Amino acid sequence: MGFLDDAKDKLADAVDSQGDKIGDGLDKAGDLIGDKTGLGDKVDVGVDKAKDALDGLDGKNDDIS
Repeated sequence: MGFLDDAKDKLADAVDSQGDKIGDGLDKAGDLIGDKTGLGDKVDVGVDKAKDALDGLDGKNDDIS
């Protein structure tokens, strides 16, 4: 197993155990960036894509809401 595979597994484990906190953090960061730039709709799309990508690391979409 290579370095990137090991990193992906560790990230998937973190998302499994802390998915709700990660989702909240992404939402807060997205809101802040959207407020500062005035591009809230575009930032929301990016946040949703980031959540989907992180949530799908383990093959299931069940950790981040």
